Amino acid sequence: MAKKILELCGDFTEDYETMVPFQALSMLGYEVDAVCPDKKAGDTVPTAVHDFLGEQTYTELRGHNFGINKDFDGVDTADYDGLFITGGRAPEYIRLNPRVIEIVREFFRDGKPVAAICHGPQILTAAGVLEGKKATCYPAVGPDIGLAGGEYIDVPADQAVVDGNLVTAPAWPGNTAILQGFIKLLGAEVKI
Repeated sequence: MAKKILELCGDFTEDYETMVPFQALSMLGYEVDAVCPDKKAGDTVPTAVHDFLGEQTYTELRGHNFGINKDFDGVDTADYDGLFITGGRAPEYIRLNPRVIEIVREFFRDGKPVAAICHGPQILTAAGVLEGKKATCYPAVGPDIGLAGGEYIDVPADQAVVDGNLVTAPAWPGNTAILQGFIKLLGAEVKI
């Protein structure tokens, strides 16, 4: 039986940080359920493409429509082996949904693997699960990790930080590193 992954996203989730993990994990044989608060299977979320063009922060362009394949209201964390939290603008507002916070806390309570990329750690800070944890994120979110009791680790955008059941990366250039760390936490052997 394939391991099941819950992918948590929302409107204007970052395109590469949503589609790449969904497709890569599916290709590796994981069953990935993409969910968004207040949406059902068959709905879509608009994505945003973030790029680094030399300004003080990223540039954002409209991306694609990403298909949700599971009803958010039907999520039972007992059915899943891991949680992948996407980045982009979605985390700043879906963390206001009480069930999103419950889902994250349940994964941490059960010691299951959790991955969060870019702005995804905003959800972790809101859930109060970073006490004593090392984590990385998009640099502008770094202070939030410290305020939540974690230790922000500044790494290049193509790297990831693993601490216990948690793996984090700063942005989509780190998709390879975060996915390698995540599937190791899920029990897969990764040959580099």
